[in-house]
Amino acid sequence: MDTIANFFSFITTPVSWVIVQFHKLFGAIFGPDTGWAWGLSIVSLVVLIRICLIPLFVKQIKATRNMQALQPKMKAIQERYKSDKQRQSEEMMKLYKETGTNPLSSCLPILAQSPFFFALYSVLSHIAEGKTIGVINQSLLDSARQAHIFGAPLAAKFTDSAEKVAALNASITDVRIVTAVMIVMMSASQFFTQRQLMMKNVDLSVKTPYMQQQKMLMYIFPVIFAVMGINFPVGVLVYWLTTNVWTMGQQMYVINQNPTPGSKAQDAYLQRLLKSITHRGEVRGRRRKNIVKIIVAKSSSDRNDNERRFFTGLAKAGFAPQADGTVVKSDTVTAEAEGAATARRQQPKRQTKAQRQAAAQQHAKDAEASDESADTVSDAPTAPSLEKKPQSSAKSAKTAGSQGQGDQPARPSRANSGGSRQGQAKSGQRKGQQRPKHPSSKK
Repeated sequence: MDTIANFFSFITTPVSWVIVQFHKLFGAIFGPDTGWAWGLSIVSLVVLIRICLIPLFVKQIKATRNMQALQPKMKAIQERYKSDKQRQSEEMMKLYKETGTNPLSSCLPILAQSPFFFALYSVLSHIAEGKTIGVINQSLLDSARQAHIFGAPLAAKFTDSAEKVAALNASITDVRIVTAVMIVMMSASQFFTQRQLMMKNVDLSVKTPYMQQQKMLMYIFPVIFAVMGINFPVGVLVYWLTTNVWTMGQQMYVINQNPTPGSKAQDAYLQRLLKSITHRGEVRGRRRKNIVKIIVAKSSSDRNDNERRFFTGLAKAGFAPQADGTVVKSDTVTAEAEGAATARRQQPKRQTKAQRQAAAQQHAKDAEASDESADTVSDAPTAPSLEKKPQSSAKSAKTAGSQGQGDQPARPSRANSGGSRQGQAKSGQRKGQQRPKHPSSKK
């Protein structure tokens, strides 16, 4: 760690200067030698750095979403050119170029923070060793060594010996309790940040290996930070805990206000927007109008389930979205939505397997009863009646044939004679005319 910190020694002077300026401000309020003055100076350094990194954070969000959208195409390229790695890489680069996606953009905020992180680590290490660095002179050095946060010096570590901690006017128990609590909070904030990204802001309709990688990172990163945290000074733990909390809050705001299409966060956002439109009768805000405008510009097949539910809700409320992102009141849309809902409600429910079998058996029994009643009527020597009676199509055809053959008596059908010999057919057996056996076959 010290070797890496020395590599970024060129930025230690600007970092130490910023800390000293904030220390002057907070020292006038809380006292120059207090832990509040030095701790808040480190927190203010983090806030200043993260504000400067907001443009990179926006690029990170766009790059992450583009990578999620490109996962199906990337997977297809890997399957197509799995035996040719060079061609696979060329097609990947071509895809990135066509879509304007940079895979490294998702790492830009972390890479940009690294120099400041290691510079702060170098400053605190020099304070622990009693050495001046950057613009921190001897008087500021003595003040920083006296500063404690809940009894733990800024420059103390979890792995420090009791003698080294005693030289900083503290006890080893206080240092280890404070550092352990801060390490747990740092790891928990990292886990929660990654978890809310995976659970709320991921397109659930696309299942790709990228999602599995993000789930692995959700569990791996907190463990890495916990292992590395025991070697960080208290001041560095303050820095890293502050930046994790900032990231968590910043990401929560983005998820609530600009969610990924197809995610749970988008569904919640569109439902809030629908409620606002229904209550106010209009779309308020440029950003909300842009979101409605983007959804309207899509074709019905390109919209995801969340966007279709949003449009259905607007139609039921009597609003028609326009191409400019606004909505207008329309009674026709309400009538169409109610008619579609009624049509869906009138559709028959799907029957279970047992219900379908029972219905088939009942239909078979009704058919057999109809055939038997028709045979009884045809065999009885009664005068023909002008009243029409329901008969099966096959029986009607046979009756017509017998009338065309003169005075020959009508022969009973083979199916009826077979039915009289065998009785009612069991459920599951074939009914009607059976194929005769071959003379050479065994009985």
